Amino acid sequence: MTKKVYTTEFKQTLVSLYESGKTVSELSEEFEVSLASINRWKRLYGSTSSASVSAINEDKKRIKDLEKKLKDAELERDILKKAVDIFSKSGR
Repeated sequence: MTKKVYTTEFKQTLVSLYESGKTVSELSEEFEVSLASINRWKRLYGSTSSASVSAINEDKKRIKDLEKKLKDAELERDILKKAVDIFSKSGR
């Protein structure tokens, strides 16, 4: 049995089809390529490289920190509103 050799352009085309919504099994059946090959090409030619994964993780951490700061600010605002309400009632 001879081993099929695919061009880089073909591999990138399959990866872009996968990223546009086709499943690996659909691509495998349609183009007669093994599932393992397509999955390997996804890792090699996919849009999420290791640099973009680390950038995504940094963004997630930043979002989490900002959400915590927002929650703290909202709590502080609510406490101040209650304090203003209490002091305005006691002065009457």
